[in-house]
Amino acid sequence: MLSVVIVGGLHADARKAAVEELLTDVPGSVVLHHDLATAAAGTVVRTIRDATGILSAGETPLVNDCACCALREDLVPELRRLDAAGTLRLAVVELWDSVEPKAMAEVVAAGGLTVTGVITAVDPALVLPCLGNGDDLADRGLAAAARDQRTVADTFARQLEYAPVLAVLDSPEADEEDRELLAQLHPTARQVPIGSGRQTDQAGTRYPVRHSPHSPLARAALAGFDVESAAAAQHPACALLPAEADAHGVTTLVWHRRRPFHPERLYEALEDITCAAARSRGRFWLADKPDVLLHWDAAGGALCVESAGPWLASLPDAAWDLVPPVRRAAAAMDWHPEHGDCCQHLVFTSPGLDRDGLERLLESCLLTDAEYAAGRDAWERLPPAFDTLLEV
Repeated sequence: MLSVVIVGGLHADARKAAVEELLTDVPGSVVLHHDLATAAAGTVVRTIRDATGILSAGETPLVNDCACCALREDLVPELRRLDAAGTLRLAVVELWDSVEPKAMAEVVAAGGLTVTGVITAVDPALVLPCLGNGDDLADRGLAAAARDQRTVADTFARQLEYAPVLAVLDSPEADEEDRELLAQLHPTARQVPIGSGRQTDQAGTRYPVRHSPHSPLARAALAGFDVESAAAAQHPACALLPAEADAHGVTTLVWHRRRPFHPERLYEALEDITCAAARSRGRFWLADKPDVLLHWDAAGGALCVESAGPWLASLPDAAWDLVPPVRRAAAAMDWHPEHGDCCQHLVFTSPGLDRDGLERLLESCLLTDAEYAAGRDAWERLPPAFDTLLEV
């Protein structure tokens, strides 16, 4: 059966280096790529190539004025055709710049094909510039649809954090701070170096690298991938968030509290909190919406807040059987005798993070002792400052 590995990322040079290494490493491999840059003309260009060059090329029309929709419609049939040929070992799906791997991995798996790896290629020197870039993708020529409202920063963050493997370019511009930032943003990822192209022996002689099917990148591409587990790892209720860290000028603050936020005070502090770190994420608890688990997702100075459903503590016992086991396990690990899984769990990662100042600001947004003692009925009567953000 044909194995499928998805390779994505906004860092085009790193992505192309990873793809070339896989073509060299794995005999019987091809690369399938949909170029969305032609979407303005109404089509998406598809190419299939191996290590010798292009094997075929074609066009597929847009679907619902959306290049990504066209990709979804065309991708699985092409992979099935390659699988049916019975001569290939690995199909490398090289995603276009702003396409996110989660959606494509789920499309491929739903199509009955075997996803054996998801890899995001990264240039460490470009991590901070991407996370700090609040430009709309459309303004950079990277939008995948006419209605695409994503930014460079939030797109890059999702590409980075979804993949269990990072193909890390050997970038001469990257320093220790850049590498540490990458490590703290996704500490559970397996990092595989790529792009050096040459190695040096003990005498200082440089010679070309000879890849093999047993190279680290090839093993990562064929190791196996669980789409459901990957999705669970991104859900705010059970996400594998980074741990505390402080090294090479980069800090990760994990802020965990058992008291709700006052909606007005938090809303007034949103800009300062959002801009305090290059990346922040997690789940939070508002006093006026005590039963709702809220998702915090910030990058590039912009914040996305959305409901992620109820806290488990607010559900009747009979409903727990309908909750995925991974969600129940995550709640059990964080359970409080009074509040259940309701909590603040926010993680901030950035070079030069003002940890003390950020903690003071966050603490000032919590309910005071008197407000907390007033109880849930009083909490729910507080001004609903977040209704606009949540489109309630």
